[in-house]
Amino acid sequence: MSQLIAIVGRPNVGKSTLFNRLTQSRTAIVDETAGTTRDRQYGKVDWNGREFSIVDTGGWVVNSDDIFEGEINKQVHLAIEQADEILFVVDAMNGVTDLDDHVAEILRKSKKPVILVANKVDSNDWLYNVPEFYALGLGDPYPVSAVNGFGTGDLLDEVVKKLPEPTLDDEADHLDDIPKFAIVGRPNAGKSSIVNAFIGEERHIVTDIAGTTRDSIYTRYNKFGFDFYLVDTAGIRKKAKVNEDIEYYSVIRSIRAIEASDVCILMIDATRGIESQDVNIFSLIQRNRKGLVVCVNKWDLVTDKSEAAIKHFEAAIRDRFAPFTDFPIIFSSALTKQRIYKVLETAVEVFNNRRRTVPTSQLNTVMQEVIAAYPPPANKGKYVKIKYVTMLKGATIPTFIFFCNLPQWVKEPYRRYLENKIRENWDFKGTPVNVYMREK
Repeated sequence: MSQLIAIVGRPNVGKSTLFNRLTQSRTAIVDETAGTTRDRQYGKVDWNGREFSIVDTGGWVVNSDDIFEGEINKQVHLAIEQADEILFVVDAMNGVTDLDDHVAEILRKSKKPVILVANKVDSNDWLYNVPEFYALGLGDPYPVSAVNGFGTGDLLDEVVKKLPEPTLDDEADHLDDIPKFAIVGRPNAGKSSIVNAFIGEERHIVTDIAGTTRDSIYTRYNKFGFDFYLVDTAGIRKKAKVNEDIEYYSVIRSIRAIEASDVCILMIDATRGIESQDVNIFSLIQRNRKGLVVCVNKWDLVTDKSEAAIKHFEAAIRDRFAPFTDFPIIFSSALTKQRIYKVLETAVEVFNNRRRTVPTSQLNTVMQEVIAAYPPPANKGKYVKIKYVTMLKGATIPTFIFFCNLPQWVKEPYRRYLENKIRENWDFKGTPVNVYMREK
């Protein structure tokens, strides 16, 4: 399971800009107005072969000094509690402020590794301001410019160096080496209800109030020849609506449960249809390269259950989740227990698909015909010749390596074509597939 880094600091020091720079995205909204980030952004960073998660904290209210400090306290304490490492961002242009001192005091008392990041060193002139941050007592400040990328490479080197080695402290790591199925979705989609239906007892509290489940609950399921862990997670709602401290903590736990799982069962409320938050959760599953089963719950409440309605619903889901469309969709009801065991059977199938291996000889026989029928496009008069393909052994998800003379000229559309042909010939339903080109 990847480790978690939290970015903390007072408003307008460039936390979101740094988050966008490190994740190589534009996810977080950036503006000169203090307090623009009110939600928590989550992203993945891969640096020198080490992968970790990063969270941009926000939501600090600027009404009065008291409220301001109170909110900062809560956010910093939460970050310290959950994160493996803290990035404390300060503003090199403004120097040390009272609020910086306040946050630094809290961080000094924590046992977590803290890296002091002096942001907004957009020119060499501002480098002279950096030494004053030694006064915060958090070690060497790292001068960076999140806007133009100056110093971010050195910063990431230090982040990776200070990351603690993965331990067995996390609940998921104590579990036996058997499949883990995380049940995820919006609040009130019926996640706890379906777990109760699976195990046949009212073990998890179920109410109509969104946000009842606050923790990730692991339940061993050992019946009917199945043996795996079910992970009931807190509902992941729109980040702008996550305003309770405890719920922020819950959402982070849910994200970590996704990271630790093998297959995610995404619950969709049939009465509400597919919404933007479902797409956000799907993208979270995709980023973590997990297996996927889509479960349309509360099917008993839908009036039109015709074949045409089912096909229309399936098409709408696949359309919203494109380009990844090769996943099973099951219409069920946790209340009436309609098709709930089909959900489990399908999740096990997806798990087995993740571990499927294709013999190299068989792979080459099929794929050479596929490549001959539609070879890679030529580039600048140079022809790409794919010589052979092999499947990487021991990978967490099915990974195929195509050896060719000019791998740099093979673009994403052709890689997708190869992936689609692999899926047509072998059953990899519900699991991501990696396709890499290597020079030979």
